[in-house]
Amino acid sequence: MSENGSIGPSVWTVSDGRAGNAAQVRAVASALGATRRWMQIAHIAGDGHRDTPLTLTPRPPWTWLPAAHWPAPQLALPASQKAALSAPWPTVWIGAGRRTAPYSAAVKRWSEGRTIVVHILDPKMDPANFDLLVTPAHDDVSGANVLPTVGSPSYFSPDDQEQAGLAFADLADEPGRSVMVILGGDSKTHQFTMGAAETLASQLKLLAGQGWRLRISASRRTPAPVIARMRHLADEIGARFWAGEEDGPNPYLAWLNFSDVAIVTEDSANMLSDAAYHGLPVHMARLQGRAPKFDRLHESLIRRGVARWFDGTLESWSFEPLREADRVADRIVALLVERYPQPNITGSESKVVAPDWL
Repeated sequence: MSENGSIGPSVWTVSDGRAGNAAQVRAVASALGATRRWMQIAHIAGDGHRDTPLTLTPRPPWTWLPAAHWPAPQLALPASQKAALSAPWPTVWIGAGRRTAPYSAAVKRWSEGRTIVVHILDPKMDPANFDLLVTPAHDDVSGANVLPTVGSPSYFSPDDQEQAGLAFADLADEPGRSVMVILGGDSKTHQFTMGAAETLASQLKLLAGQGWRLRISASRRTPAPVIARMRHLADEIGARFWAGEEDGPNPYLAWLNFSDVAIVTEDSANMLSDAAYHGLPVHMARLQGRAPKFDRLHESLIRRGVARWFDGTLESWSFEPLREADRVADRIVALLVERYPQPNITGSESKVVAPDWL
């Protein structure tokens, strides 16, 4: 859908710009636009659509306060963001992150309840402020409108997967067993120390000696010394390695598509969920540090049959791929159809136009 308005609901995707939060919003919006869902909601006419994500970066002293107690939250924003946060309000607002939560709650008020407000991740606010609150089960949030997820809501559209497959078609012809290694980094709860890097490098070298074909992907949070160590290892054992544009086009999705198993550092719910989305047996590699909510995350993945702890050996097992963004999108469709009942469509000329707002 275009910003000028056309058939279909209008959607705003909103985050604080942090990569993990933005990725979850994007995943849910993409799943909402899948053809089978779009056919159920294309009759809805919405104004004020935004083709590009909206990033909100509030400033102190607002950010020092609990999200439920922000006075006049629009005043916390830079002038350009404040101007963007104005009517006409969308049919659906999908926000994520604690610093975005006050705006998710405010839009529900400002639109006089007309906007269906979906918020992802624990906002540290009463769930009643939103139409749908999507939180990982390990955050232990409950409420009638709370949808708990196992891990994060990952989603990769068929078109994106096809394009990735075409761009890296040579991977399909590589012989032997392959493992994708996804490296996280430092966070509030975990540190990717050189000690952890050396342990992992030693384990990966042994796997390469056993015939495993390694594909190693770093992230924005991976410390530079760890990247250098893993790049050296990749050169030594003949593994593929990617840490940024200097290494060429990003093969992340293609490697997920064409690998047999995954090793993922324990610090990122998003990366663990990405591998689980593709049905890859997930081997969680330990870093330094821990936190109770991550302990609960890891346990939920283990109980779901998605993951096991990495001890230097690789196993293969089967499980139903983790498709939490689909569950979230289905719930949004249900809310939309409840509010905007589908019309009776008759006549051979009736058709559904595919969304172009993704």
